[in-house]
This record gives sequence, C-alpha cells and structure tokens, in this order.
Amino acid sequence: MAKKYLVGVDLGTSATKAALYQVDGTMIAESTKAVPIYYPEPGIVEQENEDFYSTAAQTVKTCLSKSGIEPKEVAAIAFDSQMAGVGAIDENHESVSRFDSWLDMRCEPQIKYLEENFGEMITELTGCPPTCDHGPKILWWKSERPEEYKRTAKFVMPGGYVAGKMAGLSADQAFIDYTYIHFSALSNAIEGSWSQEICDAVGIDVGRLPKIVEPWQVVGEVTEEASKDFGLVPGTLIAAGCGDTAAGALGAGIVRPGMVFDTAGTASVLAGCTDQYAPDVKNRALLTMRSVIPGLWHPLAYIAGGGQALTWFRDQFYNSYHGETQEDQDLYSQLEQFAARAPLGSSDLYFSPHLTGRICPATPEMRGAWVGFSFSHKQEHFYRAILESVAYEYAYYLNILKELMPNINLTEARVIGGGAQSKIWNQIKADVLGVPYLRLSRSEFGTWGAAMIAGKSAGIYDDLAQVAYENSISEGKPVKPDQDRHHQYEIHVNRYIELQETLTTTFRKFSS
Repeated sequence: MAKKYLVGVDLGTSATKAALYQVDGTMIAESTKAVPIYYPEPGIVEQENEDFYSTAAQTVKTCLSKSGIEPKEVAAIAFDSQMAGVGAIDENHESVSRFDSWLDMRCEPQIKYLEENFGEMITELTGCPPTCDHGPKILWWKSERPEEYKRTAKFVMPGGYVAGKMAGLSADQAFIDYTYIHFSALSNAIEGSWSQEICDAVGIDVGRLPKIVEPWQVVGEVTEEASKDFGLVPGTLIAAGCGDTAAGALGAGIVRPGMVFDTAGTASVLAGCTDQYAPDVKNRALLTMRSVIPGLWHPLAYIAGGGQALTWFRDQFYNSYHGETQEDQDLYSQLEQFAARAPLGSSDLYFSPHLTGRICPATPEMRGAWVGFSFSHKQEHFYRAILESVAYEYAYYLNILKELMPNINLTEARVIGGGAQSKIWNQIKADVLGVPYLRLSRSEFGTWGAAMIAGKSAGIYDDLAQVAYENSISEGKPVKPDQDRHHQYEIHVNRYIELQETLTTTFRKFSS
C-alpha cells in the first residue's frame, strides 16, 4: 500500500512546530511546543540541543495522536531549523556544549576580525559577509573554550542534530544541507563545498565541519529507540531537510526567477529568487542563500524588528491611550484606518526601523529615529511612517539586486506572516516596490516546505519546484501597484536611503 502522509518539523528559535500532511499538501494535524532559551549572563544566549530533540518528538507524537492515522502510513520526515547558530557534538554524537544561538553576540570580536582581514573573500565565496554565524562562533569557541573545541568532532545545526540522533548516526556521518552554508563564513557557494582556502586562512579545521548534502538526501531511518520518542515506526525515512528560510520560500512557491518573498513577521525579511549567483561584495547588505531548488538562489536581507516596531508603537503610543481592554486585533484595525488617513509619504515624516541596530548591512550602532516631524503631524503620520519605512528598506535591497542583475524582471511578491493580513501595508509595499503583492491562502509554510523535501526523499515527488508552485494558492486577487504612487514613492525612497547614510554616520559617532 502506498504511503499517504509526510511529516515536516520546524525547529525555530523559541518554538518547535510539527505538521502532518497528506501527499496532496493538505494539513491533517499540527502541534507547537515552546523551546527554552537560556540567558546565563548578559549578552549570552544559549539553548540545549536536547530541547530541540525532545520538543520535536513531543510535537510529532501529538500530531500522530490527534490525526488518528496509522504511523506506518508516514513515508518520511524532514526538519528545517534556525540557520545562523551552531551546535557541537563529540564522536558519539553527544552534545559538547549548549547550542550557541544566533542571538548570542559573544563572537563580535571574531566578526570584526574576519571582516577586517578576509571580508571580501568571505563575501565573494560564501555569498554572505561576516556576521553572527557559524565561522565567528567556531573561532570564539576555539579561542575562549579550547577544551570544548578539542572535544568537538563536528559542528552541526539543530536539524542535523535531531535527525542524526533520530537515525542513530555517528559523528563522522554528521551532515548539513547546502541551504545553510552561506551562513558558515567557510564555504564555496558555487561549488556547494567547504572552502579550504578560507578555513586555512582563518585557522579552522575543515575536518570538524559536517558533510554537505542535498536537502532530500536520505540520511537514515528512524531507530527503535527514536520510534518510541516520536511515535513513528522504525525504518521511517529521514531526509536531510534545510534551513528555515529556505523551507519557507519553498513552502510559499518561490521557485521561479523574478519572484519575491516577504516574511512580514517580527523580523521583516525580503528574499528574491534568481538563477544567478551574484554576491553583494560592495554593499555587504544582501545575503545570497542557495535555494532548495538546484540552480536557484535567494538574495535576501532583513530588518531585525520590522514587524515588532508596529507592536511597540501600539503598546507605547496607542494602546495605553485608548485603553488596554480592547482586543489587539481591533487596535490594529483602528491603526490601519489611521494610516489610511495620512498622505503618501506621511507628509515627509521618515522613520528608521533599526531599533536594535541595522542587520543588512551590519551596523550594530544604529537605533530607531523619526525625522522631519512638526506640529502638524499626528498619530496616523507616525504609524504610516513605520509601515512605509519597511517598504523603503525593501526598495533599498531591491535596488542593490537590480545593480547586481540589471536584466532581472521582478514579477510578483508573495507575503506571509502576521503583517500579510494588513491590506494597507500590502498596498504600500506594492506601490513602493512596483510589483504585485499576493497573500497566500496556506497558513503554514516552513513545515510544508520540509514535508515536501521528505516527499522527494521518499520518491513521492519528482519535480519539487512544480509541486511547490502548484500548491501555493493566493488568497484573493493580487494587490497591484499604482504607477503614479510608485513614481512619487521613488523620491521618498531616495531620501530614505540618504537619511540612513546620515544616521549611520551619526550613530557611529555617538558610540565611539
């Protein structure tokens, strides 16, 4: 009897989510479990590899229980996970230390060292400038925790740790798929391999890095012991999986050159889709990630707290004034109406959304700012200015992409996340960027992307790009850009970019 179901698991920073799908893409059950984050000292952010495993087991078992299906009908499972942190295992595939989170900035001196000495080479070869990711973190452990570094057989991602333990792998079988390696500072993106040149230059033993595989490669099967933890039958196939952003892009059907992917969540992430590798060596703003689909790339950049700035405004400047008894969603609806009253460009009021520092390009000294307000500006101007600032930042990213690829034709943007529900924000983004905006009907994308990868590993799907595109259905009609407003916004985008340059100089002066 043919297998009917697939499991995708998203190992996020604060929560693990599992979902059970029919092979036609219909979600049957899902489950979420919080993952602890530890702050032992100021500036230190850690997690336990074992927490990733236990929460994955609990959520998968819950999905199977809720659905009532026979576990033997599950064809395969795959994981996606957070991408820039790093974990360490010994020869027996046991944790050497806690997982070093992407939120942990202990490696800042190592980032500076890599940027000053090897920044151009790393950006050119990996597609990503030195940032808070694997290479700097590994160098930090080598320098500050030498005993633990010596005990480390391989450095792994959360998805690799969980799948490896689930399959009973040894350290020499540890793996990482190619969608993560731009965040390594140690890879050759074009070849899909580790760069011996970089590793030798920075002093990292390439033997401590896991083998690089395709996302759908079968890395093992569920062991007898893991079957008790997860509720799956022994022998169920385990695919390598991929990074969470790559899984989300696949789940949203971003599989054709010219498409744009907007994650309008706590962080505001904009990713393109191209068939060319063109690292942003000049600006160090775009990070070029391999797509799950061979031959495609996702140049991307993000604002760490883009969506969070809206919540902050609501809580600090609106909620407290209008009373906290109202439902949050009602407040957002009222703020949407407010923003609609303000004119295009918010009467020349500009907002800098980098409240905790700018990520792309890396400018940790940056902070938020409103510039240009006067006695005539009201609440609606300030709120609309936040919405427009994210769109302006996105335009800055796409301007760089167009410089790198002058012939690129941007066809549509697909938006997911809580901010995708905002009609006015989608319209603003469409008008600023000059591309139609589509909100997708599917509510979950990461686990679906992982499940599709599991399906390919089991031979259920042949053409992943076709399956992904055909299963990404828009909700309603696309929000089309207005060309007159687009031309007006071009002036504001140029002013915004100049303003960011001025603020960068100013905040760097303040922090020195």
